Amino acid sequence: MLFGDAMLFPKQMSEVELIVPSKDLVAVAKALSGYGVFHQVDSANLGLDSLGPNTWQEKAGIYASLERRVQSILQTVGLTEEYPDKRDIDSVADLGAAQAEVDRIEGAVRGVSDKLSAEKKRLELLESQLRQIEPIADVNIEVGALGKSAYMYSILGVVPAANISRLRTSLLRVPHVFFILREDAQKPVVWILGPRSNSDVLERAAKSAYLNPLSLPEEFGGTPEQITATLEREIEASKKKIVNLETDLARLGGSHKGQLQKLLWDVHISRVMADAIVRFGQLRHTYVVVGWVPTADLEGLTARLKEASREILIETTDTGRSGHHAHVPVALAQNKWLKPFQSLVGTYGHPSYGELDPTLLVAFTFPLLYGAMFGDLGQGLLMMTLGLLAHNKIFLKGLQSLGLLFAYCGASAAVFGYLYGSIFGFEGHLVEEYLHFHFEPTWISPMEDILNVLSIAIDVGIVILIFSFLLSMFNNIRSRDWAHLLFGHTGVAAFLFYLCFLALVFGGFFGSTALAPKIAVALYNLPIPFTPLLAVFGFFVMFGGFFRNMVEGHTLIEGRGIGGFGMFLVQSVMDLVETGISMLSNTLSFIRVGAFAVAHGGLSLAIFALAGEEPTPGFWVTIVLGNLFIIGFEGLIVYIQTMRLHYYEILGKFFHGGGLQFEPLKLTPSEEEA
Repeated sequence: MLFGDAMLFPKQMSEVELIVPSKDLVAVAKALSGYGVFHQVDSANLGLDSLGPNTWQEKAGIYASLERRVQSILQTVGLTEEYPDKRDIDSVADLGAAQAEVDRIEGAVRGVSDKLSAEKKRLELLESQLRQIEPIADVNIEVGALGKSAYMYSILGVVPAANISRLRTSLLRVPHVFFILREDAQKPVVWILGPRSNSDVLERAAKSAYLNPLSLPEEFGGTPEQITATLEREIEASKKKIVNLETDLARLGGSHKGQLQKLLWDVHISRVMADAIVRFGQLRHTYVVVGWVPTADLEGLTARLKEASREILIETTDTGRSGHHAHVPVALAQNKWLKPFQSLVGTYGHPSYGELDPTLLVAFTFPLLYGAMFGDLGQGLLMMTLGLLAHNKIFLKGLQSLGLLFAYCGASAAVFGYLYGSIFGFEGHLVEEYLHFHFEPTWISPMEDILNVLSIAIDVGIVILIFSFLLSMFNNIRSRDWAHLLFGHTGVAAFLFYLCFLALVFGGFFGSTALAPKIAVALYNLPIPFTPLLAVFGFFVMFGGFFRNMVEGHTLIEGRGIGGFGMFLVQSVMDLVETGISMLSNTLSFIRVGAFAVAHGGLSLAIFALAGEEPTPGFWVTIVLGNLFIIGFEGLIVYIQTMRLHYYEILGKFFHGGGLQFEPLKLTPSEEEA
């Protein structure tokens, strides 16, 4: 398979059907699961119901439980999940031995872990008690003794200063003693004493004043100062105990590391193979297995299957890319340099089998449009550097998945900055005045030639839209969808209607203005009768649904009688109006590329206006902060606008998505990324 074909289309797929002898069941499951090329289809319905329950389903559940327990132990002792470089699979793990080993290690770890959890909870309680008593730490009264009195009721707490008078008023009806233990402008600490028989009145008064009660630890006696000293000693002792217990856990992890990693691998691969076997169709002495394999990997998988079982029966069926194959899983070519663009396309939709994969197109147009809107040599190079640092997890690690995309967009912005003559916002005479070197636009300056920039942006949009129409027709040819090829919204009739629309509206009507796109003007000057052609192709667009039904052999007009025909005419007229408005808005939408290029220069000028004219330290600080603001704020806005152009104006023309994602059996998640 040619590299270009592999990158432009999903991988060619072959359907595989296997008849596996029972004695070779595990060996075949090993061959299917160990290489990440077999997409399994559930074939359990092809088995015999009379054989009773599937014991492998119970085994799969037990293996999954063991795997979770091992992962929990690893997390408890502070070890990461690791898989061996050499992924040998002799057989599924013995359940009894694996359970006994997990029980033994788990028991040893749990004894220390439970003590550690209990001590951490005790530490939290002690620290909470210390925080509770801090507001009255300097009060030299043994307030805890009052809580044990049979006759006196005591309330200690913090109350908003504005509610002090309300609290005093509420207590006037009962005998009481009111102390302010600590003066505070916002929340003073108060102490209320009264007869225990009036405790309900005291509580209601405290709640109405929004008093937040302070609870003192009952196990510690003495004054608040003495209790505070005791709590601080207990906290220090608890922290030392926690450190010792954590050391014991780490020691346990180190001594059992090899066993735990091997257990994790054994129960994991056993769970993967058991899950796969559960979906096999079980006959009396054989199993039925159905799935999909990339055609390029079929020969290697077949050889491994025959090594695993001499009696296995293998039937393969190649599936061409033409036609509709909604049931065929779609495997895309993996390329780490194109991964960010593949993610962008995946957010919109997964390609269907045989459909053109737009990743390469997006890899070209996304940085192109982004750079055109954010053209600055210095800011682009800085963005590219930050993107590479993020990609390599050196800086901004949280943006690692977007690092390469930032780098590509930054490189494109740097190229356009060179073409625009802009570096860190300095343009024209400002470069020589402040940076002391000569730097002029090698192509065009958006701030000095605004209308020309907007016109070029529309031209670029026209080229991209025309190319999108052609790609849509190409996809229809490959899928043999002749109805949509001829009369679809992006078919031949709509494409020719768009060309006539361009010539008459943008080349004729706007032809005398500075915004007129050169492509439309050149098209209008061709000796072609665009007006009658627009009417002809408009007729096919208007009644596109009718002609599609005719080609596909469906009912030509839905509904009967005059009412049905009237509704058909109204819908047809609306289709034509909608198509015209859509073509106009799609084309003009690209004017934002030029508008943002101009806005980028205008924002830079605003930063200079804030900085002033004298190159003082304050001037340079303002310039640096302004550039960082532009990179962060405007960079994000331009990113959103670039995504919008692709999702609404470009991909929507030819890319339908909705494909079934290829999900091969694999031993570890990392295989998907390999």
